[in-house]
Amino acid sequence: MKSFATSFVSLAMASVVTARTLTVYNACPFTIWPAYFTSGGTRPSQTTGWAADAYTAVTFTVDDGWYGRVWARRDCDFSTVQGPTSCLDGGCNGGLVCDVNTGTGVPPASLAEFNFQGPTSDFYDVSLVDGYNLPIRIDNTAGCPIPECPVDLGPNCPAALKGPFDSTGFPVGCSSACNIDALNGNAGNSPNCCTGQYSTPATCPSSGVTDYSYFKGNCPDAYAYAYDESSESALWTCPYSAQADYTITFCPAT
Repeated sequence: MKSFATSFVSLAMASVVTARTLTVYNACPFTIWPAYFTSGGTRPSQTTGWAADAYTAVTFTVDDGWYGRVWARRDCDFSTVQGPTSCLDGGCNGGLVCDVNTGTGVPPASLAEFNFQGPTSDFYDVSLVDGYNLPIRIDNTAGCPIPECPVDLGPNCPAALKGPFDSTGFPVGCSSACNIDALNGNAGNSPNCCTGQYSTPATCPSSGVTDYSYFKGNCPDAYAYAYDESSESALWTCPYSAQADYTITFCPAT
């Protein structure tokens, strides 16, 4: 029969094994404001939004069963407004610290998405479904695939999707066609958003998504629209048994 001390140690070790670390690294030569949103599982103790100076990192723990998204915001000023318009892109309800219930971020924003629910695999991806605002990469400690969008999609973004722009006129974002449909009130029945009569993979092929080739051609290992799994280079897996830790890098070296 195990002693209480032995049982306690075993439980402690199990709790460590089933926890992951996410590291968010700002490799950009300017300040960004990372954020994350918990879609399911236990919320981490890390604040949901913070300022990250150039070349700094924040590491926090998430439990197995967690799934959610990580992104970063650009050109923020929280001195007068605490809400989604505090930043040029990626802003959230709540301001600097995103609301835990509604603070998912305002497009366009490059996303890192994770699902640690198992039971056999972690699922993770870089997503441009909500558009682009920063180059991004996901590394891991288990030798699993490394999805990324390491290029700046702003300058060559199709004109109808380009923006917003900073004070110098430089584009700090590139919206998806679905973003534009949403702004125009057309997201409910859209081939760009895969909604309404286009709500299945069969009725929403990539060929029907405006400027799909721009996003997928530049960032072939990222999600470029809702049903991009068919490209076989959008959704990535890592063995759950590997208990991988992950690093999200903004502005990774090309």
